[in-house]
Amino acid sequence: MNFLDLNTQIDDMTGSQKKIADFISKNHARLAYLTEKEIAEELKISPATISRFWRTIGFSNSKEFKKYLKEKMTTTPANKLEDILNKTGKGNLTEEIFHLASSYLNETLLHLDTEQFKKAVSAITGARNIYVYGSGSCECLVDLFQFRLNRLGLDIKKIAKSGHEIFESLVNIDCQDVIVIFGFVNILPEVRVLLDFAGQKICTTLLITDLLVSEMIEKSNIVLYTARGELWEFHSMVAPIALLESLIVGVSRKNEKESLCKLDELHKLRKHYEEYIPKY
Repeated sequence: MNFLDLNTQIDDMTGSQKKIADFISKNHARLAYLTEKEIAEELKISPATISRFWRTIGFSNSKEFKKYLKEKMTTTPANKLEDILNKTGKGNLTEEIFHLASSYLNETLLHLDTEQFKKAVSAITGARNIYVYGSGSCECLVDLFQFRLNRLGLDIKKIAKSGHEIFESLVNIDCQDVIVIFGFVNILPEVRVLLDFAGQKICTTLLITDLLVSEMIEKSNIVLYTARGELWEFHSMVAPIALLESLIVGVSRKNEKESLCKLDELHKLRKHYEEYIPKY
């Protein structure tokens, strides 16, 4: 596997080098503020090993690498599209896209905490109401989450994406409720408000994120990780959707009797009114 689009293969690295590469991949947002000594202390390897690593991947020192990383992380939608076009321009397009999607699913499974997942299922099934927030590309996840769980009899309420309308939802939330937040890439002002509000109300927050280090993680009660690609890459929704489907099945299993009754009710309604509204 290529490391940060450099001419360096992770499979060719030594054990210590792989450890450093893994740390950088998961902590690139923090890297600008860390010294070689601090990285060495976190990884429990020598500062000299860290210093040699930069030369291994083609840089004179950490300063030069950090400059490269900063430029790479300055992205636009066009840059992300260009990145995926470059990665999929040499072979079978569907094969390459499916291979990328598979790598995101595997990465999600690697970092997903089973205990956190169980807590997420319990929090959702035990909540009075579930409020869900997501903006931009996350809106499709919010809609899927709401559609599937409403069918099972759970009360899923969408929180406004931005602006003062968000407070219309907050005023009704109390300690018996759960707030589900899709927080990808950066912490938005709205997410900051939701987490602060939840802390004051002492209600449970479930964060679904593609970050391994973030202020959002520290302030959330339950955190589920899902891979979507690096910050500068075209972001895939395959793994987040797979994670949501797992949650939905988990909730169905925990409330099996009620879930089956609701879906049976839905089937009967469709049959009763199929003369007026046929299923196409």
